[in-house]
Amino acid sequence: MALTKTIEVDKVEVVGEHKHVQVRTATVVKEDGTELSRSFSRHVVQAGTIDADDKWVDTDISGEDAEVQAIANAVWTDAVKAAYKTWLIANKPS
Repeated sequence: MALTKTIEVDKVEVVGEHKHVQVRTATVVKEDGTELSRSFSRHVVQAGTIDADDKWVDTDISGEDAEVQAIANAVWTDAVKAAYKTWLIANKPS
């Protein structure tokens, strides 16, 4: 009886006007190759943030799955980043 547990990215979505990348991971537990359980978690990756001086800081995506990195690099154009920076500055808490 061999139990295995794997974590895999099973869904990647680009959402919203600022092209946030939503990642769903599945945790799969199997016994002798037969799936016993599957649970999901999600996280969202944004193109970047602004610092205290309103300077743009790119998000470090080096720890993300290769597919997530490829999608993020494709959709986070300079225009998307500029629009998101403008939105962040305009909606900054006072």
